[in-house]
Formats: sequence, structure tokens, C-alpha cells
Amino acid sequence: MTHGPLAGVRVLDLSRVLAGPWATQTLADLGADVIKIERPGTGDDTRQWGPPFTTRADGSPGDAAYFLCANRGKKSVELDIASPEGSAAVRRLAADCDVLVENFKAGGLKKYGLDHASLSAINPRLIYCSITGFGQDGPRAPQAGYDYMIQAMGGLMSITGQPDGTPGAEPMKVGVAVVDLFTGLYAANAILAALLHARATGEGQHIDIALFDVQAAMLANQATNFFVSGVAPTRMGNAHPNLAPYQPFPCTDGMVVIAVGNDGQFRQLCAALGAPDLGTDPRFASNADRIAHRAVLTAELSSLTAACDMAGLMSRLEAAGVPCGPVNTVDQVFAESQAAHRGLVVEQTRPDLAAPVRTVASPIRLSRTPVAYDRPPPALGADTDEVLRTGGAGRDS
Repeated sequence: MTHGPLAGVRVLDLSRVLAGPWATQTLADLGADVIKIERPGTGDDTRQWGPPFTTRADGSPGDAAYFLCANRGKKSVELDIASPEGSAAVRRLAADCDVLVENFKAGGLKKYGLDHASLSAINPRLIYCSITGFGQDGPRAPQAGYDYMIQAMGGLMSITGQPDGTPGAEPMKVGVAVVDLFTGLYAANAILAALLHARATGEGQHIDIALFDVQAAMLANQATNFFVSGVAPTRMGNAHPNLAPYQPFPCTDGMVVIAVGNDGQFRQLCAALGAPDLGTDPRFASNADRIAHRAVLTAELSSLTAACDMAGLMSRLEAAGVPCGPVNTVDQVFAESQAAHRGLVVEQTRPDLAAPVRTVASPIRLSRTPVAYDRPPPALGADTDEVLRTGGAGRDS
């Protein structure tokens, strides 16, 4: 039984790696019936993106952990879409689907008769979402795009990392593929909007999502800083371009991020650190003043926090109403009491694996139609016979 607000919505997933699968996993978490089409024998590239790998019941290596992160809740069907039989099977499935998601190069599916024009002629209500590096048009449309290169080309690396003239100064990528993840979320949002339109009108449409466009949108306040000032932002390490103090500070046993958002919080911070005079110092009276004197302010505050342990400092700041938090390692994230209380780890079993599969829960919390985790990330081809036996005519129920 499929649960959730998207119960009854059928999604054909021709995507692989991360951006597309992240979008379709979001839809699956919300109750959609997602059919993942994979290359026979090898499947999604990320099944081999390890170590680490899972362990099969017979002790042999299974899927890479990377694959598990973005493919929960789906059925896996092995099909060679380059063969006449495979492309015909995809067309049969598409005739009974509400949504199709693909991340081939622009125009790459046309030769198989699986492009938007061909499939919308079969199913006019189909929502066809194309995810590419640069979109369906423009001078770079034919080029492939990958998260890392888009972080570089789209400006994110130019504002990430230590400032010039300091140790380790160089443009730096983010520690996870954030452009892919944002792209998946934008794609899922666009699909939901298109579903509303389709239900009202019976009309599908083509969604064109580009990683480069998404990265530009992700620049957010940094882009508008440039538009207003005419000056391109630069790397500032852990400092914030528009707020101070808003960065990690040293303690005896680690680092704590202090996030001051207004002048009142700054005065409360100074009082909590036993230095109320800093809160009335004219150099630090307003946020703009603190930005102008950031270096001396950071040095003053660091000398105070460096004498504190993390737990003691956070206890004092929380009591004073100053936002703060520890700089956690990944294992410490899931050891947090808040993580346990919110159920941030999903554990599912798969018959072919020796141990349960653990993934991070969806952050979506709906009071009436909660997320349900009905299927673990699938074994390659686990649902081929079941799905193809129906010829695309049946829906999950």
C-alpha cells in the first residue's frame, strides 16, 4: 500500500547519479509510485561509486553507500532503452505515468523516441522533467554538466574557502554535491506545480531544469550583494559577508558557531561572556560597525571563548538567548538527542543484504499525510518482472 499526499501519482525515472534521483526520491517519500529504469547488468552509475559498499547475505560486496542515499522508495527495472524492445517498453510505461524525469544530454533521448515531443503525443497529460547541466537551449546546451564544475563555473567556489593571503587559500567546493541536491529539490517543486496544473487542465508540460541556473539562483544574497554594490564577493572563510559576529569561535575542546542576528543579541553575547563593555563599545554599536571592525571584534571574542569548554559556553549563550551550536562531525550529528527525537535515521531491510539499510529521513513533516518509507533502495532489477508484466497499465495500490 502506497501512502502519502502523492499516492496514485506514477513517476517514470530515467535519471541517474544524484540530481534526478534526489528529485524522484522526494516524490517517493511523499507517496508517489516511482519506477526507476536502469541499465541491464550495471544499473545506476552510483551503485559502483564506492567504497564503502554494503555487504550481501553471501558476504560479497553489494551496492555502494552513495546509491542508497537517493533511491529509497523506488522500484528497479532493468531495460536497455537503446534497443527497440527497451524503448518500446518505456513508451508503454510512459503512457500510464503522470511524470517522467530524465537527465540525459539535451536532445539525447530523441533518437529513441523518448523525447518530450514523442511521449507527450502518446500521453498529453505527461509532465516531462529534463535535468541537464545548462538547459535545453543556449550556447552551452549540448555540453555535459557535473556538480563540481558547476560549483566552479557558477561562482560558488569563488566565495567558499579561506581568504587570499591566508594559509590554505584557494577556491573550495562544498563537502556535498549541493548543486545536484538543490537541483533535485527545484525539480521536485516544479513537478508538484505542474501536477496541480495537470489536474486542473489535463495538460502536461515540459520542465527544463539546469544545474547552472540553479547554482546562479543559489548565490542568493551574494548575488544581490554584487548587484547592489557592483563588487564581486570574495572568499571569507567562515565569516559572513553581511553579519558579525557570525562564525565559529574556539573553545578548549572544539569550536562553537555563534550566530548574532541583531544588536540586542550582540549585547547579550557580550554580557554572557563577562565583557558587557564590548556591547557598548562604539566600534561595535551596530552590525555595520561590527562589519567595519570585524578583525578586532573577532580577536576580542575569540580570546574570551578560548577559555571556555564547548558545553559550558553553549549553556551560557543559550540562557542569554544567543543562537549557537557545536561544529559536529557526521557521527556526532546522529548522536545528538535532537536527531534521535526527530527520528532522522530510517532503517529498512532488504533480503539480499546482510544488514539493514540506513538512510537519512526526509525533513518533510506533514500533519495529515506524513511521509512513509515503504521500500528500501532497490536491488538492481528487483521489480523488472512485476512492472513489465502489467505492460504499464497497473498502478501501485
